[in-house]
Amino acid sequence: MDLQTGCGVAEVEVWRGGVATWECDAMGHLNVGHYVAKSMEALAGMAAELGMAGAFSPAAAATLVVREQHIRFLREARPGAPLAMTGGVLEMGEAEARLLFLLRHQDGALAAAFQTRVAHVTARDVQAFPWSDRIRRRAAELSVEVPEGAGPRSIGLAEVRTQAGLDRAQALGLKRTGLGAVLAADCDAFGRMRTEGFMARLSDAVPHVFAGRRPGTGEGRPNVGGAAVEYRLVHHAWPRVGDRVEIRSGSAGGDARIRRLVHWMLDPDTGRPWGSAEAIAVSFDLSTRKLIVLSDEELARVEADTIPGLAL
Repeated sequence: MDLQTGCGVAEVEVWRGGVATWECDAMGHLNVGHYVAKSMEALAGMAAELGMAGAFSPAAAATLVVREQHIRFLREARPGAPLAMTGGVLEMGEAEARLLFLLRHQDGALAAAFQTRVAHVTARDVQAFPWSDRIRRRAAELSVEVPEGAGPRSIGLAEVRTQAGLDRAQALGLKRTGLGAVLAADCDAFGRMRTEGFMARLSDAVPHVFAGRRPGTGEGRPNVGGAAVEYRLVHHAWPRVGDRVEIRSGSAGGDARIRRLVHWMLDPDTGRPWGSAEAIAVSFDLSTRKLIVLSDEELARVEADTIPGLAL
């Protein structure tokens, strides 16, 4: 067991690897879907550290499902970068827990911080049941705190009562930014769509949000990209193989530096929500890798697309 010291308490290493070129997007850095995929591997490592080795194997009787995830992206990870992730327990309830995963570069700088709320459930029918005393004792040994600068900044963690639904999306005029079906390759050992698949579809939806013109491109900059600096994903249900998914997205405002985007993943056949997400996005110069501050004119242009009251 490899323990590291961080935040004044013990963290345990739960993942180690790197950034492959094919995991990067048009901006030249690790795509958000692959950040989440690495955090899901780390979750399997954390389950093993808690005494639930094999929790994500097809034969498991009990597993962990992700209820929601908050992510702070703190430093770019580019092709070839070596990375490692540690984990710990922030809090544990009767059948749920909030876990912390810290993804670091080789020099120790944080690349991203994940707060992942999980439920301890039966593997087949997702029925929550209490943690054992043995797991609680181990969780106490792995107690951690969120490092300064790694917690929520622009997105809160208050309980969500979602307003997401197809009728509501149509009433608000939310753009359809994604449409497809869940494939076997998208699902875990129990046939449920994986969290990284949710994030990957949101990433694919973003270009449609801006209709081909990212904020900042109207100011004489030929080489403008975008990045997410913070995300919150909330699962409301888990689609399975053959289920259809539709993404509806819109802008919830912002300022000269950031855009607040909201995405709803919906079932286009029933109108019910599969999940919802809020993101803080920025534009940046792909040559200098510096954030772009919008002019008053450009800010007025993008603010015109804001949908008042849009939320998770």
